[in-house]
Amino acid sequence: MYRTELDHCEVVLDSLNGSRTTDEQTFDSMGILSERLESLRKLHRCFIDVEFSPIARALAEQESKMAVS
Repeated sequence: MYRTELDHCEVVLDSLNGSRTTDEQTFDSMGILSERLESLRKLHRCFIDVEFSPIARALAEQESKMAVS
C-alpha cells in the first residue's frame, strides 16, 4: 500500500513541476489523495489544519473548470 500512496504523490508532484503532462491520471491521483486527507481529518483533530499547497489546490480547481467546460 505504501508504494501505491507514493505513486499518487509522484504523479501529482510530477504534474505540478512539469515533468509529466496533467491528465486524467493526475486528477485521479489528486482525488485519491484528497480522500485520504479527508479520512485523516476525520481520524484525529490534529489533522484538521493540514491542507494541500496553493499550487495543488489550483490543480484541483483546474479539473473542476475542465469538467464544466
